[in-house]
Amino acid sequence: QVQLVESGGGLVQPGGSLRLSCAASGNIFSIYTMGWYRQAPGKQRELVATITRGGSTNYADSVKGRFTISRDNAKNTVYLQMNSLKPEDTAVYYCNADLSQDIYSDYVSSWGQGTQVTVSS
Repeated sequence: QVQLVESGGGLVQPGGSLRLSCAASGNIFSIYTMGWYRQAPGKQRELVATITRGGSTNYADSVKGRFTISRDNAKNTVYLQMNSLKPEDTAVYYCNADLSQDIYSDYVSSWGQGTQVTVSS
């Protein structure tokens, strides 16, 4: 059994900052890519940022220069530092990890339960 638990969401004013964390736990052999996705009301879930085990990153154009993704491989944890937040960043943010549970298994995508981020004055 694998769990991804997000934390750090909340209400922030435009221009403010938040830091999200996501810790993966359970029967985990290896994690390749970890990332953050978001879903606003009435919209499809979209990629925010991803990071590989080696540290290669990828960002949505809408967050480049404002958000920074990082990870601690020893702790199976990924972070998202969000600066200069805008009302359009309001969404439920989901953590994702491509992980395997033993040396023989393929990587499987796992999701957290989501954390609400609201940017409003």
